[in-house]
Amino acid sequence: MKNRLRALVDQVLPDVLTELKVPSLKPHEIPYEVEWPKVKAHGDLSVNLAFQLGRELKQSPMDIARTCQRILSQKIRQGKEGSPWIEEITVARPGFINFKLTNSSIAKELLEIHRLDQEYGRSDLGRGAKVLIEFVSANPTGPLTIAHGRQAAIGDTLARILKVVAFQPHKEFYLNDMGRQIRLLGESLWARYQQLFGRKAELPEEGYEGDYLVELARRLKDEIGDRFLKQGASNNLAKISEYGIQSILSETKKDLSAMRVEFDEYFSEQSLEEAQLIDHVLDALKVRGCVYEADGALWFRATRFGDDKDRVLKKQTGEYTYLSSDIAYHESKFRRGYDRLINLWGPDHHGYIARVHAACQALGYSRDRLKILIVQLTTLYRHGELVRMSTRKGEFVTLRQLLDEVGVDATRFFFLMRKVESHLDFDLELATRKSDENPVYYVQYAYARISSILSYAKQKVTADVDLDLLREPEALDLIKKMVEYPDVLQQAADHLEPYRVVDYLRELATAFHKFYTTCRVVTQDEPLTKTRLLLTDSVRIVLRSGLEILGVSAPTSM
Repeated sequence: MKNRLRALVDQVLPDVLTELKVPSLKPHEIPYEVEWPKVKAHGDLSVNLAFQLGRELKQSPMDIARTCQRILSQKIRQGKEGSPWIEEITVARPGFINFKLTNSSIAKELLEIHRLDQEYGRSDLGRGAKVLIEFVSANPTGPLTIAHGRQAAIGDTLARILKVVAFQPHKEFYLNDMGRQIRLLGESLWARYQQLFGRKAELPEEGYEGDYLVELARRLKDEIGDRFLKQGASNNLAKISEYGIQSILSETKKDLSAMRVEFDEYFSEQSLEEAQLIDHVLDALKVRGCVYEADGALWFRATRFGDDKDRVLKKQTGEYTYLSSDIAYHESKFRRGYDRLINLWGPDHHGYIARVHAACQALGYSRDRLKILIVQLTTLYRHGELVRMSTRKGEFVTLRQLLDEVGVDATRFFFLMRKVESHLDFDLELATRKSDENPVYYVQYAYARISSILSYAKQKVTADVDLDLLREPEALDLIKKMVEYPDVLQQAADHLEPYRVVDYLRELATAFHKFYTTCRVVTQDEPLTKTRLLLTDSVRIVLRSGLEILGVSAPTSM
């Protein structure tokens, strides 16, 4: 419907511009929007064309809106658009052009939903563009936390949304499997391994203290006995580190799988060094005049590209900094042919955004091709009380613990309920409550109720119905809400905001529950029953699609 209205407005724009005495202005250059008004009194669709023209022409938006209203009304009366799909065009302050659609045109949208079924909501927005989404990317030094879990839910859902609107998403986990943190992991595991044999071994300074490492050392002892103990650390520290990496990564993959998150690739940082890509990008930056030497170190001229200070790429010791690896990693992404890059990082990486953007620009890539989203932290509450946690001593709530307590459906749904950049309060008690107060239960219950109705009806849903029988406001409002779905997906993809799908499903469930309360679906009136069954089944189609995109199950009974 939005596209149909846009096509109509585009047709009359040349006449509008002529009447406003600006025929030289190109219609395609006017960035107006067609929207679904939030207030019923504002009609079914609204256009902000008058505001856009008002800014350009320095004229009153209300005067421009009235001109548009008159010309649009003439077009509808005179042309093929006289078919009854627009009932009324009105103007509202400070310059909105509002459209009320006919009941029959609204009801006809059910036929499209029924015909498309699982394809409903899909579009060609992305036109096959390749997008690499990098998320979670936790250091393989410990279990996944709830912070990683929120990133996992958001990244995976973003990929699902992008795929539905014709992008080609690639989900990637960047594995930091070299450097200081890996050395500390190996030394910490070596200390725990020795302690199991009664040796007095101290953890390294800033080593890993969590109980998970004790369990890992115990598994290592069970597998190899005292072999490493006899051979000594100098001969086996690299093997111990690798054992720790692979063991923790294996558990990480299990936790992600339990969250219904599967990555297309786990990209190893070591592979950058093996391919000498770090040296390559530093050489490329040198050729471009973007590096210099000072105080025995190699520096990147980051300030040239908007960063607040220059950054070290190679230390006096000859070691690469983390930034060098990150630049090489992003060069690898671009080399692999991705049109757009999306990074999901934790809030502790906020200061890193400018320097990575600067590096990509220095290598010749447009700033617009890289989008970095900061996923804010999650705070857990139980019975209104804060669930305290500390990472200093390795004490924290793991993702696995959260999944075990509230389940994957509630975990994913709650992680997605807020904007990416907004802090999230996660109510553990609410997430397990079987009531309308629990948002995931509320949406799933709508789907289960529909499944029950369709099962009770014991008849096939067809499109051979009398749509004029759908006259109740609750029925028409429900259809209007369903018709918004394709646009919601496009907006979620455009703005990289999965919460829009969550909000939409909650609104759709509310609209259905209102309809169900007012209108009995299976009645003694056979034609009315058939029509309402088509409406009910259409809601099922949209709910199922939305829940699948969120990675949440659609139960047929509850």
